[in-house]
Amino acid sequence: MRRKIQTRLLIVALIGLHLAVLFAGFIAPYNPETQNRELPYAPPVRVHFNYSGKVHFRPFIYAETTGQGTLDEDFSRPYPVHWFVRGDDHQLLGLFNSNLHLFGVDAPAQMFLLGTDSFGRDELSRLLYGGQISLAAGLLAAFVTLLAGAIIGTISGYYGNWIDEALMASAELFLALPWLYFLLVVRALLPLHVSATMSFMLLIAVIAVIGWARPARLIRGVVLSARTRDYVSAARGFGASDFYLLRRHVLPQILGVLLTQAALLVPQYVAAEVTLSFFGLGVSEPTPSWGNMLSVLQQYSVLRSCSWLFAPAVALVITSVIYWLLADTIRYSLKSS
Repeated sequence: MRRKIQTRLLIVALIGLHLAVLFAGFIAPYNPETQNRELPYAPPVRVHFNYSGKVHFRPFIYAETTGQGTLDEDFSRPYPVHWFVRGDDHQLLGLFNSNLHLFGVDAPAQMFLLGTDSFGRDELSRLLYGGQISLAAGLLAAFVTLLAGAIIGTISGYYGNWIDEALMASAELFLALPWLYFLLVVRALLPLHVSATMSFMLLIAVIAVIGWARPARLIRGVVLSARTRDYVSAARGFGASDFYLLRRHVLPQILGVLLTQAALLVPQYVAAEVTLSFFGLGVSEPTPSWGNMLSVLQQYSVLRSCSWLFAPAVALVITSVIYWLLADTIRYSLKSS
């Protein structure tokens, strides 16, 4: 019972995380590319509930007067937080134009809940929009990897002989490669001066091509076991075609492996995107991703004094832990069934 509750909580947390990123335009208070040059490296704004000795249910902030790692507030006027306000234009779900935001404050105050970066851009807005790039890269790359792994593993395990030997030899080669260094080399050989969309697609292709070998070997093992079952042999004896046997008896056996591998691969591929973007080989500015947001921390002065810029790393850790715990529960469920 406790395992089921834990699984449901993890699924809810995962759905909530992806919905927050999917509706980034609505939740984010500002455009992620809007610069506030007078407030570089501004720390997170303080949200207050107490004014003139009285507690207020509506939160409010004070306008910030300086940045550069310090927070000076103008206490002469409070600015209450408003819900469902009009602000910068954005696309909702990438389909509908809207300017409605979840929260905001009146000008000239600005609500930087996670502070700003070197250009005075809102860190929370960039974190949400950057999550669209990083999580989408992980999800799409994992899908391509598992699709290739499922096809290759199924063919190798079901037909065997020289096909199995050739495909598994290729898998051994890919497993022997140090994937991080190989990833850096391959991406470095690709064109650097390309559009954000093309860079994103190249990134997915590079990440996905490298990781197909392990799931292919796992699926091959499941298919090898499934094809020797008595009910498969009986169906073959009654004249069932290979397509029928694969669809009806073999492929359903690999579903659990695919789910477990998906939960493991997505955070791994998100981390790969973050690594490439951190070193300038992924999605480049001004389009935000968790990797290029962290690249500013290569400067020691920023690393030491601007702790709020670690927000993408915290988001990556939280995402990875949720996926890993979910993979563990899926693996436990498969063993119990």
